[in-house]
Amino acid sequence: MAYSDTSLPINVRKANPAPLGLMGFGLTTVLLNLHNADLVPMGSAILAMGLTFGGIAQILAGMLEYGNGNTFGMTAFTAYGAFWLSFVALIGLPHTGIVDASTPNLVGSYLLAWGLFTFIMFIATLRITRAHQVIFLSLTVLFILLALGDMLAMPVVTQFAGYEGLFCGFSAIYLAAAEILEDTYGYALLPIGKPTTATMSFRTASA
Repeated sequence: MAYSDTSLPINVRKANPAPLGLMGFGLTTVLLNLHNADLVPMGSAILAMGLTFGGIAQILAGMLEYGNGNTFGMTAFTAYGAFWLSFVALIGLPHTGIVDASTPNLVGSYLLAWGLFTFIMFIATLRITRAHQVIFLSLTVLFILLALGDMLAMPVVTQFAGYEGLFCGFSAIYLAAAEILEDTYGYALLPIGKPTTATMSFRTASA
């Protein structure tokens, strides 16, 4: 999740894969949490988005970040792409008759595991931008709320998590838009909150 160097000629610098990954994550998260908030039913549109844009496109962005030497971006996009693929499998596999559906406690444990991973990634964002921090902190909270909703059998918690998840998804879309617009115009149009430290291992754009 880093900006490309816009100071280089367009035929020399590499394209920035982060907006692709962020938009894939953000739009898919918004769509799923419309369901979690009980605003729309679960349907094939959510699973299709999770399989393609949330899953495959994010993994592709992660592999491109690997080529850029960006460990954080590679780890985040590849991992959350795998999350969406696993989520589609979690919903779809029981309908094949191959395996039984997971219990609420097992699904809650699955979500808590992702919450732990996300919290670790949030700690890393303390060296990046405020926009990254908002995304990963809100995502950590989202996983915890969804886990509690399943494990405690409290639909109201899941519904509240859905609204919190909408915020998380739109925050990722915001950062993707900031990166796309900066790359296109050559200067920052949307503030992302540059970190205060001057010694960073991650490339960021100006706030």
